Amino acid sequence: MHRTWAIVEREMRRFSKSPMMIVMSMIFPLLQLVVLGYAFGGNVKHLKLAIVDQDHGVPAVKVRELASAVSSGARTVDLLDYTDSGQALTDLRNGVVNGVLTIPPDFSRRVLTNNEPRVALISDNTDTFVSASLGATVGGFISQLNAPETPVRVVGGAGLDIVEVYPYVPYIQYLLPGSITMSIFMMVMIGGGIIFIDDKARGLHEGYLVTPITKLELVAGFNISGTIKAVLAGAAITIIGSMIAGVPSPLDPIRLLRMMLVISVTAFALISLMFLLMVRVSDPLMPRMMFGLLNTVLYFPSGAVYPQQGFPGWMHAIAVVDPFTYSVHAFKSLLLKNTGFGAIAGDVTYLLIFSIVAMTAATMLFKRTL
Repeated sequence: MHRTWAIVEREMRRFSKSPMMIVMSMIFPLLQLVVLGYAFGGNVKHLKLAIVDQDHGVPAVKVRELASAVSSGARTVDLLDYTDSGQALTDLRNGVVNGVLTIPPDFSRRVLTNNEPRVALISDNTDTFVSASLGATVGGFISQLNAPETPVRVVGGAGLDIVEVYPYVPYIQYLLPGSITMSIFMMVMIGGGIIFIDDKARGLHEGYLVTPITKLELVAGFNISGTIKAVLAGAAITIIGSMIAGVPSPLDPIRLLRMMLVISVTAFALISLMFLLMVRVSDPLMPRMMFGLLNTVLYFPSGAVYPQQGFPGWMHAIAVVDPFTYSVHAFKSLLLKNTGFGAIAGDVTYLLIFSIVAMTAATMLFKRTL
């Protein structure tokens, strides 16, 4: 093993002399965490809602008052008065407003006679998030309109009590496990795959091939050095990202110990996968071209950005074998739920098996000749 550790020492010495590479491999995941976390995690506000009141009766005025209360309180909508429904629809199509609430001429009469009064919300459904938020907001104050004036003393219908097991999780915390996995992956790509191919293109590997070092020692040396680099990046992003995202007790030693275990097996799994993909590659452009492809294929099906329950069948098939999936699940369990080893045992087991299989295949494919 002394020959393997000689390779590790050489790689780590070179790594320590490239501070910019270390910084760049950490900036992107943190930048992604902050930008995506706050871009997708906030509540939708200041949606422009056009109101076309064709009735002007007392119930219609009450609808407008409830809408004004939402506008001045939660600021979810900003109200715009229109007298012409055609102009309101034109502005909706042109993107001036996000929705049009139309109160028909017979609305008040139907309310007073209990004859199925209806209002219409016309929304721009090309943006499903805005459309859903606008529909929920309008539906909320229409429900208040239907509430009885005198509270019912005895409720006859069934009710629902929602009990949340964990505190509220903002989206930036939900995104943190994926950002940690991405930081490990970037270090694997930059500090492992790209440097390995560049060394091969420069002829530096010829020095290894004239020594009695075995294929297993070579592969192990590169994998161990790449794992150490990725672990350092993952540990740094875990601590910094937890503080940025507001994770409770980010320096809890027990959780950090569990996190280091998952970071280590994730790093070893990804560096093994990277070496397997690069073991027969000699073109320096290949890892750079593969980076975007692997980033898309591994990161998004893992559930780091969106729950896997919303994926089509073919994406589920990718997620089952994707090492990112198990890494993200383990990080979520530890960071968001602060669970024990029992919750991540399956993830760690899969990553270890994946590492062994990938490293064995890479060793078999590695050539001891030029």
